[in-house]
Amino acid sequence: MLRTVITAAVGLTLATGCAPDSEAPVKVSVLSRSSNGQYVPTQVELTTIEDIVGLKGSVGDLQGGARIVIDANDPALQNATEDTVADVLVKKSGHDVKASYITQKDEKTGEDVLWPADFHSWNMVTSYYNLERANEYFRTVANVKVASFDPTPTLYYFPEFIQAQVSKEPAEDNAIFYPVLQAFMVLPFDRIQRAPLPLNAAVMAHEYSHLVFNRLAYASQNLPVALATWASQSSSQGANVLKAFDEGLADYHAYGATCRSPSGCDPRFLASSFDGGPFTGVTDARDLSNGNRCMSALLYARVQQNDLNTFSADGAEYQVGTLLATALYQAGRSTGQEAQLQRDIVSAYYDTDPAKPGIYQYTQLTLGDQNLFTLAVPAAAIIAHISDLELRKAVCNEFMDHLQIPRADLIGDNLCPPSAAGGTTCPSIFQ
Repeated sequence: MLRTVITAAVGLTLATGCAPDSEAPVKVSVLSRSSNGQYVPTQVELTTIEDIVGLKGSVGDLQGGARIVIDANDPALQNATEDTVADVLVKKSGHDVKASYITQKDEKTGEDVLWPADFHSWNMVTSYYNLERANEYFRTVANVKVASFDPTPTLYYFPEFIQAQVSKEPAEDNAIFYPVLQAFMVLPFDRIQRAPLPLNAAVMAHEYSHLVFNRLAYASQNLPVALATWASQSSSQGANVLKAFDEGLADYHAYGATCRSPSGCDPRFLASSFDGGPFTGVTDARDLSNGNRCMSALLYARVQQNDLNTFSADGAEYQVGTLLATALYQAGRSTGQEAQLQRDIVSAYYDTDPAKPGIYQYTQLTLGDQNLFTLAVPAAAIIAHISDLELRKAVCNEFMDHLQIPRADLIGDNLCPPSAAGGTTCPSIFQ
């Protein structure tokens, strides 16, 4: 569908201009979701761009032609360190991309507007724009300091990305933030044609949330110490909890980012990419508005007992993450304080105040015994950073209900008020 839209747009009779001016703001057309939910060419301003042809700016640096291989049997990987692992994985670093444009005068203002001149130019400039939108969400709504976004991440555009233990063939149909490289990857798409993932602004916000979580909750470590230490153990509760919270919070922030779009708040933000294709079921599985989701005794036990590989093999981190995102969605909606909750959540990622430690600080306190890092620990970090008592109580009730976090683990100073008793949606798994 989008290839047809792009072809039609490029087929317009436009006047070719000189080399584009890269000084921000730059007016350019991208493929964006309109108020009626359709992806259409849309005029926007890129406010962070420094090179509109090479698509470099303060939020990302697009690189094409890279080859990245993750192979556990690679001899070079056995001796790699945190400083050298990126060089081992990136077999070919690629090159600057080169977007092509046609210039058209805006009918209302008479100003030049750049129209991408080919399929890849549309895809690349829209990818950059969606990174810019995600960055703007975290700066304004979540109040993340600009310094937390440095250094500028690379976005590998259509790289040859091979996970040797999964397949010898390059992966497709995905958008990824890969912390080991501190970089994004936008992979070629094949089966997802309705709205490929880099064009879905909420998907890119989800991936950008992983970057923010890494920069704060993992203190910018490309090989997070807590995750790596705990994942090496046969029962890895701490690692499982971290992965689940990272995924669930990414979905919740992706939802939050949709609330700033013309199409409005969308708890089913994956639908525009997945519905009507081979991944249709994913939309329902990750729908934040389904308030009937409950932690099962089996899933709760898996969080505690599985090693990380087993836990992630069938996407259990997404199952727990969706419960977390659903709980936050219900609390934010019921109190009418979604933006405040989104800001409070991010403030809980890193905080040196001993009265209300951040998630990163809790990982350091429990590094020697990950059994102490239960679901209640990052939940408590979030609760302690919610100043509004009504909102705090609502979050407490939803955590006790959907995630089945024991009430006793959440009641205390700077935590849940005594009046918090949990919800009534989910039956207790402890009876």
